[in-house]
Amino acid sequence: MAKKKTELSEDKKIPEHVAIIMDGNGRWAKKRFLPRSAGHSAGSRTVEQICDDAWSLGIKYLTVYAFSTENWKRPESEVATLMDLLRKYMKNCLERSRKNNMRVRVIGDITRLDEDLRESIKELTHESSANTGLCFTVALNYGGRDEIVRAVRKILEDRDTGKITAADISEDVISGYLDTSDMPDPDLVIRTSGEIRLSNFLPWQSAYSELYFTDVLWPDFDKKELIKAIEWYNGRDRRYGG
Repeated sequence: MAKKKTELSEDKKIPEHVAIIMDGNGRWAKKRFLPRSAGHSAGSRTVEQICDDAWSLGIKYLTVYAFSTENWKRPESEVATLMDLLRKYMKNCLERSRKNNMRVRVIGDITRLDEDLRESIKELTHESSANTGLCFTVALNYGGRDEIVRAVRKILEDRDTGKITAADISEDVISGYLDTSDMPDPDLVIRTSGEIRLSNFLPWQSAYSELYFTDVLWPDFDKKELIKAIEWYNGRDRRYGG
């Protein structure tokens, strides 16, 4: 049996920012005759490991799509399970950020979340803000169109107060009003489980990202699969329209 490849050769170019649409938790559980909650739990453990793997490979920014603005449409019991998992994850993530020097932030509209979860997010982002390791971003109650709408509202508010004029508006200015204003755009966007779409994830930021789709379900996505994605990325010719 061939040995699994768990490292990249030194000549490979490492994407600075990798963004992941974590899909397939439910199908992973169904294949094993388990409740969907078991799939979400397994997926949460995969997130923790991928953070370590990404940093060990030289990735500086990792962004994951944890809960979208559309996910509220799921059954109430499943949403409640996801929120409970997020509460647990935020507490665990605080310890991991201290241990691994990882900076953690959350993008999206957190105003809809329960107060205790909002407080955990604030504590986590504050406590890890000075860390210099992996910049790990969780997209929570995030939707790309919603993000742009919120950005436009802020721009209009600043226009009304004289902070900005219509003539000032450029792509860079708009980027500065987005949730990701202090981050580079993703070089590589990965989606697991075989679906081939972005599902409202970072539409502005991924305009020139390389898009990698794999049939692997998210709980089964490991360092070996991340290396496959990076090797594929190395085969792309990024011309940015030139």
